[in-house]
Amino acid sequence: MAPSLYDQDFYAWANEQAALLRAGNLSAADIENIAEEIESMGRGEKRELMSRLTVLLLHLLKWKFQSGFRSKSWIRTIKEQRIALIHHLIDNPSLKSKCSEVVKNAYSVALIGAIDETNLPEEVFPTECPWLFDQIMDATFWPE
Repeated sequence: MAPSLYDQDFYAWANEQAALLRAGNLSAADIENIAEEIESMGRGEKRELMSRLTVLLLHLLKWKFQSGFRSKSWIRTIKEQRIALIHHLIDNPSLKSKCSEVVKNAYSVALIGAIDETNLPEEVFPTECPWLFDQIMDATFWPE
């Protein structure tokens, strides 16, 4: 069996599928792969939320536990991530319901980074995220 266009040339496949859908020719469309790609796009939006929260939490941990090293760079990163997260949630409002779950997962990754970047013992840091999502996103919140 010859490889499908989906497997050989994704770009060409995507353009072909878009044309078929716009023409209303659903019977010729590759529905299974279209559905998979749409689901993949949704997972990508959730990964972006996780990634940005991880960076934000890492910098909040460093801010709290390495106060002597605070810098304009950390301030900029914290502010940038908060703004990017706000816009990401505006563009994807249904992700708001996933924030508590994603904070938990992002914190576990941020914790590894904080231990590595600060060279502080693991025991210094809380095992679970000490902040709620709304607190993390509050522009006036700077953990002391």
